[in-house]
Amino acid sequence: MTIQIKPEDVLVPADVPDHNISTYIRNYLTATHGTGRLMLFAGDQKIEHLNDDFYGQSPIGTIPEADGDPEHLFQIADQGEIGVFATQPGLLALYGRSYPDVPYLVKLNSKTHLVKTAQRDPISGVLTDIDRIVEMRDNGVNIVGVGFTIYVGSEFDHMQLEEASHLVNDAHREGLIAVLWIYPRGEAVKEEKDPHLSAGAAGVAACMGADFTKVNPPKPTDGRGSAEALVEAVRAGGRCRVICSGGTSTSGEKFLKNLHDQIHIGGAAGNATGRNIHQRPLDEAIRLCAAVSAVTVGDHDVDFALKVYAGEETYANPTVEL
Repeated sequence: MTIQIKPEDVLVPADVPDHNISTYIRNYLTATHGTGRLMLFAGDQKIEHLNDDFYGQSPIGTIPEADGDPEHLFQIADQGEIGVFATQPGLLALYGRSYPDVPYLVKLNSKTHLVKTAQRDPISGVLTDIDRIVEMRDNGVNIVGVGFTIYVGSEFDHMQLEEASHLVNDAHREGLIAVLWIYPRGEAVKEEKDPHLSAGAAGVAACMGADFTKVNPPKPTDGRGSAEALVEAVRAGGRCRVICSGGTSTSGEKFLKNLHDQIHIGGAAGNATGRNIHQRPLDEAIRLCAAVSAVTVGDHDVDFALKVYAGEETYANPTVEL
């Protein structure tokens, strides 16, 4: 089982002021269930991919009609075993107070997928600022952190780096954790999932002072497996812990096996999973959340996680005394 960490074990960044150290520690332990590992349920695709992820077909079959309603995401987050639910501030304003027990991570920037790299290098615009997020938190939304995307290699990456640096510092000032989505992308980038570039992205996140960074699982061409190639990125991230994106929907068994390898071979500190969870009926999505958390937070093996996914075993994340 994963070793539980105590409040005094949490590494508090130096840009967290003394009066918010206890808030930061509480948010970090809440998000990771006292383990230092993060199960991030990603629900930011309604801007990123428009309605493509919520209607029609996915690689595993017909997307349930319920997934077309944003509330499906919140129901999964509320009933499933997760670490944090990440989505944009507008959805939190509309739904957040209806699900007060869900730990939220606010996605501070987004873009659609309609403008391709061939037309313009990617840039993701800022949607709000930390002061507005703090107001929402004070209004009853259980916000524990923020997230921000950087496209390194874009001709606009200097702007995104500057914005990210300020936002991470502002988040820490308020005792919030900060997660950076970092993807090499743009005309200058030939192989977005090159392991060396993934490691570079993780290093950039560390230079921004992030607590976690979400990267795509690398695709090596030298015969190594993806999890083995991930080791370079984990090392490059240092104290900024690396989590992997979930990607397109696939079978539960394949997904859980990949996740286990990312953690136990690659050294990842968790995962960020969206489509693989919400493109399923509510009951199945809840079971998959529990299975993913069993591997990520509970440190169980794949066989146990598959039994959880099948409904043959149960799993609940540990309760953290705050």
